[in-house]
Amino acid sequence: MSDTKTVGDILTEYRKVTTFVLKGFTDNHELQVVLFFLFLAIYLFTPTGNLGLVALVIEDSWLHIPMYYFLSVLSFLDVCSSSSITPNMLVDFMSKTKAISFLGCATQMFLGIIFGTTECFPLAAMAYDRYVAIYNPLLYSVSMSPRIYVTLIIASYVGGIAHATLHTIATFSLSFCASNEIRQVFCDIPPLLAISRSDTHINQLLLFYVVSFIEIFTILIILISYGFILLAILKMHSAEGRRKVFSTCGSHVTGVSIYHGTILFVYVRPSSSYALDHDMIVSAFYTIVIPMVNPLIYSLRNKDVKKAIKKAFGE
Repeated sequence: MSDTKTVGDILTEYRKVTTFVLKGFTDNHELQVVLFFLFLAIYLFTPTGNLGLVALVIEDSWLHIPMYYFLSVLSFLDVCSSSSITPNMLVDFMSKTKAISFLGCATQMFLGIIFGTTECFPLAAMAYDRYVAIYNPLLYSVSMSPRIYVTLIIASYVGGIAHATLHTIATFSLSFCASNEIRQVFCDIPPLLAISRSDTHINQLLLFYVVSFIEIFTILIILISYGFILLAILKMHSAEGRRKVFSTCGSHVTGVSIYHGTILFVYVRPSSSYALDHDMIVSAFYTIVIPMVNPLIYSLRNKDVKKAIKKAFGE
């Protein structure tokens, strides 16, 4: 059998990709219909819950403190993150081609990284805010003044944009010629690296080390903050005081654990251990499902938010 390639074969192999195909969860039409309605329900609830939480913080003067400003930023980012991915995914469930343009793919990845990265920083800021409020309440108004928390919010967005710009340029500078099929429901870095014909070693190192730095930096802030909070709890003699602290911090710990756990699973590990089908499910979980459940986590387990909800509904 001859290994000789014709000119046509060579041109086909090296033709630059202008569109990508998002393979998604399954090719089974009946299952795609079920998934369409499932994710449509999730997507309809996500902006309703998150924007409702933002409106609650704006409306209720008791929630006009940095903790809930950070929570509002988190809710807004959840809406943006879900909106950058879910609508296109819903269209793909009902489409035969499941195609997305080269520019569309780059834009989707850029926006996804911005919102995903930016969300790490308000989560860390919320832990620091609770540390100051509980461990050193007399300095709270100074340590978390408007100048401080507004700067932290702006810096979060700047960090997200910088991170997204770095990876988008690095990823879409690669050559995509032989295959344009992405084993994912949205454009993400690992599946794109998997189909590139270029040497992706630098990209893989960049992904691992930059994401690791952001994760280590933000998780350290959270762990140190909660270490001091734990010390403050141990010094408390009032059982009611301890319950109040656990009520305030419990929801945040839950949200942090779920969010950072999924990011660490998908991005901070050797490329040799990538299993794209499993990663696709986990990625969909943290980009689509977590934004839906966050309002529930932060409302059902937070006394201040529950009081504000009751007040809003006249109870």
